[in-house]
Formats: sequence, C-alpha cells, structure tokens
Amino acid sequence: MTIVLPTDIAQQLAPQTAVDAAALVAVGVASAMYLLRGIAWDRPDPYHHLLFERPTEKVGGTGSAKAKATRNIAEKLEQSDKNLVIFWGSQSGTAEVFAARLAKECHLRFGLHPLTADLSDYDPHTIGLLADTKLAIFIMSTYGEGDPSDNTAAFWEWLHETPSPGLQLPNLRYMAFGLGNSNYRYYNRVIDVVTDNLDKAGAQRLMPVGKADDVSGGTEEDFLSWKDSLFNVFRETLKLQEKVVSYAPSITVVEDESVCVIELNLGEPTHSRTDSSNSPVCALAVKSANELCASSSRSCIHMELDIAGNAELRYRTGDHLVIYPINPENEVEILLAAIGFDQKRAQKPLLIQHVEGGDKIKIPTPTTLSALMRYYLEVCAPVSRETVRSLGNFAPSAEAAKFLSSLTEDKHVYASFTSRNHVTLGRILSLAAPSAIWERLPLSFLVEAIPLVRPRLYSISSSSVVTPRRIAITASVECTPLASDSSTEIRGVTSNYLSSLANSLNQTPPAAEPGSRLPRYSLSGPRGALEGHKLYACVRQSSFRLPVQSSTPLIMIGAGTGIAPFRAFVMERARLKSIGKPAGRMLLFFGCRKPEEDYLYREELAEAVASMDGLLEIIPAFSRLGAGSKTYVQDRVAEMEKVVCAMLQDNASMYICGRVTMAKKVGEVVQESMKKLNGWDDAETRRWIETTKKRSKWLEDVWG
Repeated sequence: MTIVLPTDIAQQLAPQTAVDAAALVAVGVASAMYLLRGIAWDRPDPYHHLLFERPTEKVGGTGSAKAKATRNIAEKLEQSDKNLVIFWGSQSGTAEVFAARLAKECHLRFGLHPLTADLSDYDPHTIGLLADTKLAIFIMSTYGEGDPSDNTAAFWEWLHETPSPGLQLPNLRYMAFGLGNSNYRYYNRVIDVVTDNLDKAGAQRLMPVGKADDVSGGTEEDFLSWKDSLFNVFRETLKLQEKVVSYAPSITVVEDESVCVIELNLGEPTHSRTDSSNSPVCALAVKSANELCASSSRSCIHMELDIAGNAELRYRTGDHLVIYPINPENEVEILLAAIGFDQKRAQKPLLIQHVEGGDKIKIPTPTTLSALMRYYLEVCAPVSRETVRSLGNFAPSAEAAKFLSSLTEDKHVYASFTSRNHVTLGRILSLAAPSAIWERLPLSFLVEAIPLVRPRLYSISSSSVVTPRRIAITASVECTPLASDSSTEIRGVTSNYLSSLANSLNQTPPAAEPGSRLPRYSLSGPRGALEGHKLYACVRQSSFRLPVQSSTPLIMIGAGTGIAPFRAFVMERARLKSIGKPAGRMLLFFGCRKPEEDYLYREELAEAVASMDGLLEIIPAFSRLGAGSKTYVQDRVAEMEKVVCAMLQDNASMYICGRVTMAKKVGEVVQESMKKLNGWDDAETRRWIETTKKRSKWLEDVWG
C-alpha cells in the first residue's frame, strides 16, 4: 500500500536548504551503519579468543583444537590403549581418591594401564561394549537412605530402566568395592544393587564384593584388606607378574619464579559450577556471632552472615550453607618445618602438572606451598597406615625408618597408636624424626598423599521469608579429647575456624585452656579478600524443605545442632501466621544434655510457642539430668507414639535432623509404632515407609 501525503505537508517536510539535505543524508548514513554493525562492518574476529588461550590447552602442542571427549568408555579405552577401567561414584570424594590410588598401584605393581572414570563422564550403555580383554573395577559409595552419589545418577537409572533380559553384559569382567556406614538403614545398598544387576546381565565377577564400614572409621583398613585380595586375584587368577614397587609420582611440583604473581592461586576457592545445586562462591561478611551454650566445657555458635551485597545469592528455608575452611596455622607450621621450608620459600610460585597426560589437575596451579597448606590441602586429615608406610622410603635416618615400620606392620598396632596420638602428616614426620628435616621427601608425595580440602555443609537456621538477605547457621565447636589422654585433643577444623572468626568479630580473645594449644587462623584470607570478618561460602539447595501448604502438620525431631533447620521452620510458620496465613500443628522433639547448659534457642522457642496459640509444642529430652536419668529424643517419640502416628496418618510431614545413630533409632521407633497401632505385618510396614519417603513426607538431614 502507498501512502500519499497532501501537497502542503509534503512541501513542509522537503528539505528547504542544502544544510537540511546534508543533515538528512547524515542521519540516513548513521542509521544504516548502526543497523549493519557486525554484518558489514566491525565484524568480530573469529580467532580473537586464541590470543587468550594457553599453549597447554592444545593437544600435543600441535596447535590443533582439543578434540571433544568421547562418552563411549569402550572407545576411550581403545583410543588411550588402556586395559583396566576403574569407575568411581563418590559424594564426598573418598571413592575418587581410592580409585586414583588404586590405578597408580595397579600400573606400578602389575604393569596394567588403568583409566579412572567418573561414571557421569560416560554413557552407561557403552559399558556393554567393553571387550573381554578389558577389566573393570567399580568403587561406589552409598549415602543417605541407600542413595547413589550424584555422579552415579545416569548409571543408576540405566541399570533400573533396562529390563533384566534386555541388559546383556557377557564380556564384562569386573570387581567391586562399596563404601558405606552400617549405622544407616541401607548399608552399602548401592554396590549391592549394582553388582546384583551386573551379575544378572551375565557379567563375570572375579572376586567377592568388598565393603567398607565407616561406623568406627574403618574405611581405610577395609579398603587395604580388599586391595590385598584384589592383588591376589591378579597374581593367582589372572597370572599377572608383580614388580617391586618404588615411588613414581603421577605429578610434578616445581618452583618457577618466572610466574607472575597475578597468575597465582593463593587460596581462592576452586568451585565447580557444573553442580547446579550450588550457588556461586562469595566472600560473606559475618554480622554477628553469639555463644548459645552456658557451659564452659561446650561451645555452640549462632552466626549470621550478610548476603545483601551478593545479588546472585539466594536461599530457601531448609537449604545448606557450604563453608570453605582455612587450616590452622600451627598445623601448617609443623608441616613446613618438618620439610625444611621457611615462610619466604613457601611463598615461591609452584607449577603442578601431570607426569604424562592424565586427568585435569584438581589442585589450582600455579600456586604456592603456603597456599596449598593453608587453603587447598587437608593438612589436619588423619593419615592412612599405607601413607605412613610409604614415608619410610624418604626417612632422614635409619631410626626414623624403623619407627615408621614398627607402626605400620600391623593394623592393630597402628590403630592403638592413633588412638593415643593426634596423627596428621606434619605430626607424624615430627614424631619420627624430631630434630631432622625430611629433605628427601618430594613435594609431589605430599600433594598426592594429602587429600583436598572439603567444604563443610551447615544447615541454615534462618528463614528466607523472615530474613531473605541474611543467613544464620548453628555450629557446634568440636574438640574431641583422645580416649586415653584427656589433655590431647582433636579440634574440628571448620568449627574452630568459625569460633576464631566469632572471637575476632566480638574482640574477645578465647579463654586460655590448660594443656591445649588453641588453633590460630589466617583470617584475612588470600590477598586480604576476607578482611572485615568474612568467609568464603555458597548456598547448596536441599530437599529438606517445608511443605508448600503452610497448613500441613509438622513433626520435627532433632538433637544438638540438629535443631538448626527447625528454628528456621518455626520462624517461618510464626511469620506466616502473624500475617493471617493458615498454620498447621507442629511438634518439635529436641534433645540436649541439660536444660541450663545446652538447650539451644530456649527463650526464642518459648516466644514462638506463645505466638502460635497452641499450634507449636516443644518436647525436650535431656540426657544428663542426673545419675541414671537419661532420656533421648527416641524415648520421647515413643512416649507420644499415638499422637505422632495420628499426625502421620493425617498427612503430617516428618523431619529428622542430627546424627545418623539418632535418626536410625527414631526411625525404628516410628516404624514399630505404626506397625503396632495399625496392626500391619512387616511387608505392609515396609510399603508404608517407602511410600512415605517417596512422597517426601519423611525427610532426613543426617551426618556421621
């Protein structure tokens, strides 16, 4: 359609002078250039990113782009000329560490060419394509209510979704080891389910399944025992020739003073954003920190952190705060002194690289030894008997080597020693050779032997409805005396770090404790990033959430700091009720020692009870009231079994938070009560439990 303007209007719009005409041309040209930007001009250079790539990001130094990694495990083994794959499924990192250690030893002792494989990196069905000339080892952990680790999800679904007749693995020859805790109801369920499905599919299991039980800290020894059996299979069944093992590092750690300071990783958290359940890591300011325990022998801190300046940080009631700890200065100093490094040398740049190809280095590099010991390695971690035995190869004297050998020849001798002594790597070096320097001990050994620092999870004890831009946590300050000597203690790294932060904020130095050396921390953080009482943290999403409907009844059961999420639940329900929203009935069972010592949030909870007009009831359980008077939360649940069962049948949601032993006993009480009051048999009771948990009406947030 053509629009024709009236003659008088057209005459008015026409340029009247040469200046008008030039202006119109200029406007037209400018508009055209703007619209054609990035098409006809100012086109981005497709090779601009190459200016910022490091040579190490090329394959073989040829300059060709890195090929996309295959997700076919059979293809991967053929491409890399490997004959053994060690799959790991790990939630806390232990299975991954075991897989790496085992791969290295299989290569050194038996000449195998192993590949350690994250189960999430490969398509599960390609396991069925493995040739019968290959071997497979599965090292998998079980956590929670018999759940697989996050990186095992796709493999787990494949095993369950593929009908048994359709899953055929006749060429698969495998061995398996599981990590679990017998305090949990479904002890090592994951490895049992996996091996059962593999066997039904025709796979050949070459030895009995090994299982670790962490209930008494026996995971390491269980692994060593299973590994001995595995190596017997290598020798006797597979007829592999064994070689004498000598230390062969899989990484190199070298000083390189040519590295620019700005390139160094000096303690900033190395947080992987591949985990969508975690927010970005931020430096959060501690706004307040208060002591909750009245007893001088116990400490529990209520700490609040400001997230107002971090727009990308959000949390919901029931989520976790993930805290990145700093190692205590005294442990760092002990280790540095043992290997002969002063503070100046510990600040020199280090480059960490794989000896030959291999997986991506998980330790940030370049860095410094000071940053490694303070921020990236768990220098306070217990030391395995195997690691101590290996230290003998680098002993500075025959006496030191003999001392280490005497400790590690028998697992019972080593267990007895660790029960009497606080054993870290720095301390064992000092004990073995008190006045000597371990000059022959390579840095690569230290970096390989000491596990990476693990961030710690704390249940958030504030409500996102009440304080959306402030997060609260409830932290018990751990200090465990050794059974045989109360003057020797093992202090929790993160909880004592938080305690030190609290003391700094409140400008109150910690009280002197006879016979103990209080830990010191570098609170300013790397490059002063934590100045002003800050810590590195992120938010981890949780399924431990309130029901969508605020009218849903709640049963909350916790002991000690297990009250943390329930404080948040109560705060949120009280706020919703105050603005006219419906609120369901709430029972809170809370266990502690004595009401006058460690009844956490007592006054606050009393105020909430008053404001809820009978909808909230607190049922305390005191385990240290007097001689012979010990009442635990499971006892109070049993006393109120009729009320609890009636609420559960009336669609109540039940939450349990605290130590796994407590959760297990509470679960047994609830199970027996429902069975008895409803006249169910065992099968009906099991079905009810499974259905209730599947509907997220029975949720647990438990630890150790």
